This record gives sequence, structure tokens and C-alpha cells, in this order.
Amino acid sequence: MLKVVIGYPSKEEEKSILRQNITSTYATVNACLKAEDIIHAREVVREVYVDEKIENYITDIVFASRYPGQFGLQKLENMIQYGGSPRASINMALAAKAYAFLKRRGYVIPEDIRAVCLPVMRHRIGLTYEAEAENVSADDIVNEIVNTVEVP
Repeated sequence: MLKVVIGYPSKEEEKSILRQNITSTYATVNACLKAEDIIHAREVVREVYVDEKIENYITDIVFASRYPGQFGLQKLENMIQYGGSPRASINMALAAKAYAFLKRRGYVIPEDIRAVCLPVMRHRIGLTYEAEAENVSADDIVNEIVNTVEVP
């Protein structure tokens, strides 16, 4: 669903990780949720409202990754070997619903799409050799698309 980029820990964080993994004692884990709570939250997330304008925004972003020239992004045409599949649209909508839920909203807004777009799309765009030769990353392409596609 997502490709989240996580950097290396700091030296102090790594030493803490090291210490936690070489001792014979384990951290105490306290349950904060029951399985039923998680299942219920998943059901509530599925009920978050997505307006047709937001659906159009999602599909415009995904289609711009496939057909950049149709969205005024001719400079990306030689950079993209393949764009996002229908799963990109599905996962962007689901991730945006979850994001809206975490923000305590029952509806998705364009800012939710922008917040989840990069993790959803970065691994769904195939770069051409030209893009790689010019050090253009999938993140660069996704950002260019998001900054160009009209926001509802």
C-alpha cells in the first residue's frame, strides 16, 4: 500500500536499540487496544466519506503518472516508463480515509490526498533511463504531479 522511507537512527538511538537486543530482559508491553477495537476502527475508516471531486482528484493524479502530457507535464513524458495502476487509486483513497480518521474527520479533503500521495505513489512509478541519468527520482515526479494537477 505504502512505501514509507525511514532513515537510519541517530547514534544514541542505535545504542539504545543495541542494548535492548543484547540483554536477556525484555521490555514490558501493556495492551492499549483490544483486537475488537482495531476491527471497529477499520470499519469506521471504511465509512469516511470521499466526495466525487476527491475521487476525480485521485484519478487525475494517477492518470497524470500514466499520461503526463494530458496534464501539462510534457517534460515528464520521457521520465516515466509506467505510471500508477488502479491499485494506486484504491490505496490512495484508503490511505486518505485513514488519514482523515486520524485527524478526527469523517470526510476526506484534498490535503489528506496530498499527505498520503507520496508514500502511495513513489513505488508505483517506473523511471526511464533518462530520468535515472538526470538523477530524477520517483519522489520528484510525484511532487511535480501533485503540484500541477488541479486541486478541487
